[in-house]
Amino acid sequence: MESENTKVKESGLKRRVLLLTILVCLLVGWILVDKLVFSTGKSQPSQDEFVENAQDKLDSVSEQLNLRLIQIKKLGGKVNELETAKAQILGDQAHLEDIDPAEFQKKISFYVHLLGLKDAEIKKLTKENVNLTKRNDSLSREAQNLKVGLVTIQKALKDSSKTFGLKARELSERSRVLEIKNKELADKVSAAAALRAEGVNVYAISSRGKEATVNNQKAKKVDKIRVMFHLQENTLASKEIKTIFLRIIEPTGSTISDYNLGSGSFEFKGRDLTFTSRQRIFYENNHQSVEFIYTRPNGFKNGKHEIELYAEGYLIGLGTFEVR
Repeated sequence: MESENTKVKESGLKRRVLLLTILVCLLVGWILVDKLVFSTGKSQPSQDEFVENAQDKLDSVSEQLNLRLIQIKKLGGKVNELETAKAQILGDQAHLEDIDPAEFQKKISFYVHLLGLKDAEIKKLTKENVNLTKRNDSLSREAQNLKVGLVTIQKALKDSSKTFGLKARELSERSRVLEIKNKELADKVSAAAALRAEGVNVYAISSRGKEATVNNQKAKKVDKIRVMFHLQENTLASKEIKTIFLRIIEPTGSTISDYNLGSGSFEFKGRDLTFTSRQRIFYENNHQSVEFIYTRPNGFKNGKHEIELYAEGYLIGLGTFEVR
């Protein structure tokens, strides 16, 4: 009887040990699973955090690029690089999960460098526009003074013929002098009302339609160019159709011309000048941009070329470009 009780006790003890062993194994398994889940969950937010931070940086850079683009466009500069960079950022944002962090940092460094270059360009364009505005204001004031003087002389001429009753010879002489002065002032007012071209730039156009600064391009590869400039605002100039003549002068001093492509000649200060191309525009007096597209099948010669722009009997702008 005592032996059977001992066996029962030993059997119960074994069951309790077995149960305790199972519980310990379950606890250890639960701890391992918990660590694995924690480890997996921790690595995933790290990638999400990179994508979120990268998105914020690209949004910030895109906003800054857009601000520079608006400023440069308002100042009459080229925005091709900024538009290309904005398109690249859109592409980067669409593939952030596939971008290596080191490669992403290189992209950010490039965009930051581009912002620095555009800040310098904005500073330069702003300075140029301030100088042009001052010059335009000065010309406007001078023209206004000349206009007032012209009215005064015309009134004096009219009053003198009615009031003073001078002798015929004296009146004729005075009238002649006043007419000469009247013509001089009229010419000055006309000159002040003439168009002014600013920011004359020349770009080479490839066979694929891509543009690049023409300077230092190989001559044999340049057969099509774009000449671009802006017309200053002028309160004395009339809003009307105006003809602008373009002359491209080669390093040899000869004017490029091809009558089959629209070249010809015009009168300037009593002599005929050959022009390369001409264009009729409607002058809107709003700092509008004007461009000439000119194709030279045989290409341009090596060296420095001069650009001359004429309108209404005046030389209104100059520029240069050089190919090698």
